[in-house]
Amino acid sequence: MWLKRDLRVRDHAPLAAAAAADEALALAVIEPAWLASPECHPRHVAWKLAALSELREALAVRGLPLVVRVGPIPDVFDALRREFAFTHLFSHEETGPGWTYDRDRTVAAWCRARGVAWQEFAQTGVIRRLRSRNGWAQRWQQRMDAPEVAMPAGWRGAPVAPAPLPTPAGLGLPAVDAPTAAGERAAWATLASFLAGRGRGYRRHLSSPLAAADGCSRLSEHLAFGTISMRCMHQATSARIDALAAGDADERRFAHDLRGFAGRLRWHCHFMQKLEDEPAIEFRHFARACDGLRPGDGVAWDAEAQRRFDAWREGATGYPMVDACMRSLNATGWLNFRMRAMLVSFASYHLWLHWRPTGLHLARQFLDFEAGIHWSQMQMQSGTTGINTLRIYSPTKQALDHDADGTFVRRWVPELQGVPTAFVAQPWRMPADVQQRAGCVIGRDYPPPVVDDRAAVEHAKQRLYALRAEPEARAEADAIQQRHGSRKSGLPPTARPRGRAATPRAAAQRDLFDEAAP
Repeated sequence: MWLKRDLRVRDHAPLAAAAAADEALALAVIEPAWLASPECHPRHVAWKLAALSELREALAVRGLPLVVRVGPIPDVFDALRREFAFTHLFSHEETGPGWTYDRDRTVAAWCRARGVAWQEFAQTGVIRRLRSRNGWAQRWQQRMDAPEVAMPAGWRGAPVAPAPLPTPAGLGLPAVDAPTAAGERAAWATLASFLAGRGRGYRRHLSSPLAAADGCSRLSEHLAFGTISMRCMHQATSARIDALAAGDADERRFAHDLRGFAGRLRWHCHFMQKLEDEPAIEFRHFARACDGLRPGDGVAWDAEAQRRFDAWREGATGYPMVDACMRSLNATGWLNFRMRAMLVSFASYHLWLHWRPTGLHLARQFLDFEAGIHWSQMQMQSGTTGINTLRIYSPTKQALDHDADGTFVRRWVPELQGVPTAFVAQPWRMPADVQQRAGCVIGRDYPPPVVDDRAAVEHAKQRLYALRAEPEARAEADAIQQRHGSRKSGLPPTARPRGRAATPRAAAQRDLFDEAAP
């Protein structure tokens, strides 16, 4: 039973299948391809190891050993099979980054060559080899409403002694803070607290980097590592909504907030389906009319673009809300959705940077990195899907709207600690004498704006609107909408559209390299 991003016992089809075997063991592999990938951060590895430690205990009491090995999958399988001559391999399907698809193709070939039967099970609403988006929402609903897989009473464990878990230091990784909320128990406790009351005001709290820290579900990392299933989350939320809807006005308002959360569970799989249907979008534009639009995509990435990129990823752009959000993300691994969108918008429109390098930095920082959501959102927020409305966020307006007194900015940009509130969102507007009194001289203590806000946005709008007006771009947009767009499905109307059978990822990559949550 091969564990990937499904580190739980409850609602786990591969574990249930393994319970019927003569002998079984669970296997998790720390893959060098993952550690070397540009999306992997040491905090991801530390979180997974912490979740595996808890899961090993939960499985052991039911008789199933959990073996954790380090190495390429074929080598691990070959070594393990010398200890335990397994004939069946069970796992969940995965819609992950390109290296995972290549890995799965290697596993399929390994199994065929050795006569091992590999069975994969769905664990989200993503439909493999989907022919059409028509009816997708109904199929999602059917999966989520189906009874959860019964937890096995126990297994007949294979006689393979689990070795001690690897450590980040043993893997050659730098030290990070120990995870405080990893594992299945933490996932259910987090969901319970959200449904019990923490989710009140969810729709309002989504946008504020301060309120969202507690007001958002904080379940995205658990979905990303699979310590709770989408189905369990959906069903628990639906049951809570039904109970609240029969209550007083306050409870009905809470139900309204939770319906917003329930809708985002659908969005989760909607965006993942895009990558499942078209693996190429991790590396190239949805709309090929955008090819060559920005530096880094067939156009040289010059020193000026590198300067803007470095300022953005280090939180030194001179725009306080951008810098506070980036520094917070780099330090903690989490940021609320609106501020994530603002970071991408600022990089794509103000700084005119390609979404692939900026997306890799964010993927590495997000503890809840989910490839299907991430790359779809990177392109949507960068204006390269060809079908979504251009969303250009003003960092000054976001600061005034969601951090009016500068609490969040001052927390993460201490250079602005003494700046009067009237200038925190735009410190470059301070008169020289105010800068001196505040102990924040622009250009000495805090950088000036890396670009001119209005001029940069105007340039971006002119380029993109002109491009979208071209007949070829409009025709391409129609085809993208047909392939990836949402239907009359209960999804919000702002959506516009990896069937691996249709587009093998390996072939897609060869083409691409010739030219990037609840």
